[in-house]
Amino acid sequence: MRILVIGAGATGGYFGARLAQAGRDVTFLAREPRATQLRNEGLTVVGVHRIDTLHPPVLTADQLETAFDLIIVAVKADALAPVLDDIEAAVGENTVIVPFLNGMAHMDELIARFPGHVLGGIVRVVTTVDGAGRIVQFKPISTLTLGELSTERTPRVQAALNTLTVPGIDTTLAQDITASMWHKWAFIVASGVATCLFRNTIGNILAVPGGEDAIRRIIAECEAVVAAAGYPITDAEHQATLNMLTEPGSVYTSSLYRDVTAGKAGETEHLIGNFAARARHLDIATPVLDLALIQLRAATVAPALNGSDEKTPAPRT
Repeated sequence: MRILVIGAGATGGYFGARLAQAGRDVTFLAREPRATQLRNEGLTVVGVHRIDTLHPPVLTADQLETAFDLIIVAVKADALAPVLDDIEAAVGENTVIVPFLNGMAHMDELIARFPGHVLGGIVRVVTTVDGAGRIVQFKPISTLTLGELSTERTPRVQAALNTLTVPGIDTTLAQDITASMWHKWAFIVASGVATCLFRNTIGNILAVPGGEDAIRRIIAECEAVVAAAGYPITDAEHQATLNMLTEPGSVYTSSLYRDVTAGKAGETEHLIGNFAARARHLDIATPVLDLALIQLRAATVAPALNGSDEKTPAPRT
């Protein structure tokens, strides 16, 4: 099975590397200058107990000429739109597309563009790209869950599962991948709202009066939206979220928080904006989430205002 991995960042780079190490036929699609870097230096993964450098085939969009059997989409949400145009030549009659993005908006876009080709996918891995372009794994966690949106166990999803099951990746077939994607989305939004709204680690939020109550309210809001969408959170999943987001002394922050504080665009609209829009559609109130969304949106306006030559009168007191 010929595999095309779109994106050689923290997620795509890690999973693509592990697949290539296991002898899978993996090609990366990357933009310049990342493509040139990979060709010249290879793809290095700094694992928990090992360091590996591979030299897989790397293509840019203009070099795509033939169809692939399996396409893994592992880019940020803001890069998805151009990717849809880029991969047109790579999608054949029997191509299967497995997206690794969080949220649900990307599923609508992929299905509309490539109907009948898209599976649902969820990954969990703690990685980043360092200054040298290496993929650095911080914890020995690497899971991949996939499934047909119809919940059927089809020959193609079984083939994809077999291909993606390799050392270094804990792969499972979901009974209901759509529910699983909604459940992960709820956790990501809850952790993003908490750490972005209060601009702090979970441990520091919990250390102040009212911190834990606020986090619990955020979790309740997110889970109410998911339940209204038809995918209620199980007791076990609810407890797992509580354990993660109410752990005293935890240094955990969401990836959205890390992007925002680093001055990166982040996925505010894809993750939180779209979640809030669906809450409105479902008539579910999310007051704390809405406050966080206002703050995040305002933060994207502030740099432009601060850099303006226009003089703004000082407020009167």
